[in-house]
Amino acid sequence: MELVCPAGNYPSLKAAVDNGADAVYIGFRDNTNARHFAGLNFTDQRAIKALDYARNNNVRLFVAINTYAQADQWSRWQYAVDACADLQVSALIAADMGVMAYACEKYPELSLHLSVQGSATNAAALELYHQQFNIRRAVLPRVLSLKQVQALVKKSPVELEVFAFGSLCIMAEGRCLLSSYVTGESPNTAGACSPASAVRWEQRANGGMDTRLNGVLIDRFSAYEQAGYPTLCKGRFKVQSEAEEKIVHALEEPTSLNTLNLIPQLSEMGISAVKIEGRQRSPAYVAAVTRIWREALDACKANKNEFQPEGRWMAELSKLSEGSQTTLGAYSRPWQ
Repeated sequence: MELVCPAGNYPSLKAAVDNGADAVYIGFRDNTNARHFAGLNFTDQRAIKALDYARNNNVRLFVAINTYAQADQWSRWQYAVDACADLQVSALIAADMGVMAYACEKYPELSLHLSVQGSATNAAALELYHQQFNIRRAVLPRVLSLKQVQALVKKSPVELEVFAFGSLCIMAEGRCLLSSYVTGESPNTAGACSPASAVRWEQRANGGMDTRLNGVLIDRFSAYEQAGYPTLCKGRFKVQSEAEEKIVHALEEPTSLNTLNLIPQLSEMGISAVKIEGRQRSPAYVAAVTRIWREALDACKANKNEFQPEGRWMAELSKLSEGSQTTLGAYSRPWQ
């Protein structure tokens, strides 16, 4: 299985490449990608440098153009596709049908991957994307059970990729209605859950920190807690029960996906690639997660029948995860 790793900047790309990634995915510095945060992503020149470093190390480079194009900004998405073709990247990851149509009609030689944002959860959807846009791979949503994934592999006309490690979201693969409600900007169009223009950190007199999203208080941290990036779904709020009032994660506890122990099953069923989430994370994070997954995939390949995640892998990943960990998120649910 191919190990696909994130890079929000050039140091992260080098970290992924140097620690064993088979492919690295990046985005351009605008709202054509779903990690459009200040300080992240690549200019044209930076993308050329990234491509050179990846190719010199026999690593493939993917570019995510995975938001939904807006009518008054369509030329921006066209330019992004044109740039991918000029760079001759290994693959373009897209969700918008208009973007895919433009890419496959103008650049038929450009390899298209269906983003998880496209939400293809059945064989008919995969067949449609393959017939209409000649996609060569699809990234599956995490709402599927493991048995559903297995059934899809048997019928899919294209390679399939699944998420392996990283933060989970309660929304359906980036379709964040909560962020849209509070900020008026959808991650699917603006490219960011909790856009930076709406985020505020406020220091309190006692050393603590308040975080707000468009004026809405999302969380209140003590002086001894690290203040996380404010997202509405993972904020802490007052919740009143019959017995008492508590301040808790009302919608979702911070949770990370960890599928390390499922590597043999995913390999056996024919999954082509496993993907690490985290273009918004640090180079140190990318390096550590990539290294562990490289070791684990190599160990499984050497002896699939005896493979077991090593304790040191799990211990390190627990330090890097967001809150608790779960096995393949919703993938571990029973057949539906």
